[in-house]
Amino acid sequence: MIRALLLAALWLAGTWTSAALAAPRWLDDAGRPLPGARDALALLATAGDDGLDPRDYDAAGLAARAPDAAWAAALEANLLRYLRHLHGGRVTPRDLGFGVVAAPLPAAELARRLDEAVAAGRLVALADELRPAFVQYRQLRAALAAYRTLAAAGAWPVLPTPPAPQALRQRLQALGDLPADAPDTDSDDDATLADAVRHFQARHGLAADGVPGRATQAALNVTPAQRVRQIELALERLRWLPPRSARPVVAVNIPMYRLWAWDAGRDDAHPALSMGVIVGRALNTRTPVFADEMRWLVFRPSWHVPRSIVRDEILPALARDPSYLARHDMELTQVPGEALPRIRQRPGPSNALGLVKFIFPNDANVYLHGTPAPRLFAQPRRDFSHGCVRVEDPVALAQWVLKDRPEWTREAILAAMNGGDSRQVDLSAPLPVLLYYLTAMVMPEDGQLHFAADIYGHDAALERALSRRPRP
Repeated sequence: MIRALLLAALWLAGTWTSAALAAPRWLDDAGRPLPGARDALALLATAGDDGLDPRDYDAAGLAARAPDAAWAAALEANLLRYLRHLHGGRVTPRDLGFGVVAAPLPAAELARRLDEAVAAGRLVALADELRPAFVQYRQLRAALAAYRTLAAAGAWPVLPTPPAPQALRQRLQALGDLPADAPDTDSDDDATLADAVRHFQARHGLAADGVPGRATQAALNVTPAQRVRQIELALERLRWLPPRSARPVVAVNIPMYRLWAWDAGRDDAHPALSMGVIVGRALNTRTPVFADEMRWLVFRPSWHVPRSIVRDEILPALARDPSYLARHDMELTQVPGEALPRIRQRPGPSNALGLVKFIFPNDANVYLHGTPAPRLFAQPRRDFSHGCVRVEDPVALAQWVLKDRPEWTREAILAAMNGGDSRQVDLSAPLPVLLYYLTAMVMPEDGQLHFAADIYGHDAALERALSRRPRP
């Protein structure tokens, strides 16, 4: 323990470990690498399997150098850096505007665990323990290996417009959307090929019409190397997330426009509930990334219109059409001393929040709610809201949220949603809610790797942050 504290102090001071401290654990009396050193070198060399960069840990340089005390110190310093990155990521998520942040593993704790792992000959097991425990992480790690194999075959040619059936067939087979043993035909009227196009489109957030139009061709021409990087960025973001507790949880992946709910103790591959969502507009009303706890829901909610919407949208509309408020069942109140009036939309089927909203108090005033415009869920791209998250099946979500309250049957929920008055219902216990952002993930519904557009530019921002980091 004393050694671990000393290592941690040296790490935090920026001097890392001294050669005298490091050498005995990695080298024998004759100066030859011990088995733990060989395991450490192998971990650093395979850092890319987790979407990390072996160059950040001087993997090639250490493997090429003759071992001595200075080499042992460098090995330990790079190994600690690798384990820290593997567990919690390489950049500070809050610097990129992300509010979902796991507590970092204290330096002394990491050094202690390294001490114990080396002594017990279980360094590889320690790395596995420090990886995020999400099923999604393991699935993406496997997908990364598959796309690396595709990328190693070299860049593929850009498909022509429109793509020839044979070229399209080869591309879809390479990506796994068309079975390798599918009948070979050059016909433009190929039902099997159209089904494969639909499968590809569904995996890439496109309208699944079976027609390889412009958007589909653009997605087909994204290179495997680009997809590799997309998966690597998703793995990095998963390292930021706090570990799953044994409690139930609701999670929304913003760019996938999808919500899942998990019962207590269920892993992330088996949600109890899944549905589409609508999120904030990419231009100026983005849904924030953060975690909080749902505490109550409201049936037949009123909508107190945010001041920015009053200023930017309702007042200009009212100037053009004096009947705007009446047509939208809104009422206006002027508060003394305030320049802008306050506007409230009354409860009812036409209310912008639908017939139920789910509240997890937060500074951004974001919540989940229904919608009077369910037709928008048919759109493949669904960033239409002012920042809140509209849910496709609010009745099912209310049932799941209130499942420990036997009086709240589906019939009771529907009665409350279609009754006369607003009604708040407190949850029996706070329910964790996670709003997160992955543009590559294996969907629980079909077990397939899906990709989404980087609608908010968060992938691009993370790429820039990673490229600006000084390399050791």
